[in-house]
Amino acid sequence: MKASSYNLELKEKAGIAAAHLIQNGMTVGIGTGSTVEFFIKELGRRVKEEDLSIKGITTSHQSKILCYQQEIPVIDVGMVDQIDLAVDGADQIDYSLNAIKGGGAAHTIEKIVAAMAKQFILIGDESKLVDHLGLNNPIPIEVIPEAISFVQKKTRALGADPRIRMAVRKDGPVISDNGNFIIDLYFKQLQNLSEINNLLLSIPGVIETGLFIGMASQAFIAGADGIKVIKAKKEEI
Repeated sequence: MKASSYNLELKEKAGIAAAHLIQNGMTVGIGTGSTVEFFIKELGRRVKEEDLSIKGITTSHQSKILCYQQEIPVIDVGMVDQIDLAVDGADQIDYSLNAIKGGGAAHTIEKIVAAMAKQFILIGDESKLVDHLGLNNPIPIEVIPEAISFVQKKTRALGADPRIRMAVRKDGPVISDNGNFIIDLYFKQLQNLSEINNLLLSIPGVIETGLFIGMASQAFIAGADGIKVIKAKKEEI
């Protein structure tokens, strides 16, 4: 389903607000998705109009191409081991700032970039904010092709309904930028996030999950009343 014009307006507000956190000299982690596109465009405007001097670390081919178009200098993620600040969207965000990501099949690199960042900021419109993760949204996992059947069997044993994500404008499955498949895991009941994340990562062939637990320090959530800044709470999951 395409975002409504209202949702796009909110995404734009969140992206622009986050772009104004960026300061001269920063190395910036740049996520992937529709909200991040607005973040990138505002960064590009600041680079051109305000002489903002930054280096971008992108999480996908999509974001890298958009940075090129916006004249934002980009360096490869493998060239650094620390990032000043990373900004990314999410499929769902809870009030403790845990998130599900991977709707764009880029969550493995996104998680690497988020982990390297001194600060990791989530951005989104108010529809992304939920009380409980995973009830109305699958948990994506990236899987090497050779393990696809084995991983499906193992995740069914954990109570999931695993579905290989199929491409829309090509035949066959979605292929990540890393050359792997994406399996979306549908759960009918609430899961202990830390436990299910660890169980999934223990399955041979699973590269990474779309669960981002305890990684974000803030979220910029755009709604009818403006931008709400939510700060992470330290609590048991």
